[in-house]
Amino acid sequence: MSRATFARRFTGLVGQPPLSYLTWWRMTTAARLLRASDSTLDAIATSVGYTSTFAFSIAFKRRFGMAPGQYRRAGADPGQ
Repeated sequence: MSRATFARRFTGLVGQPPLSYLTWWRMTTAARLLRASDSTLDAIATSVGYTSTFAFSIAFKRRFGMAPGQYRRAGADPGQ
């Protein structure tokens, strides 16, 4: 199956493009880990597929409006 066909079918079934879904999944999982574990930011970034803690932090802040460390201290809800 071509990449375009996959993207079209995925979007039709899930309601969002594959990369948007992947980012949503990564950020939701990271938010859960930040609240429920004492893992380091580096470990959490790696576990959700980021090779750079810096890139993870930027993506997280874009999604939740605060840095991962702030989120952990605030105990914020990942559904924001």
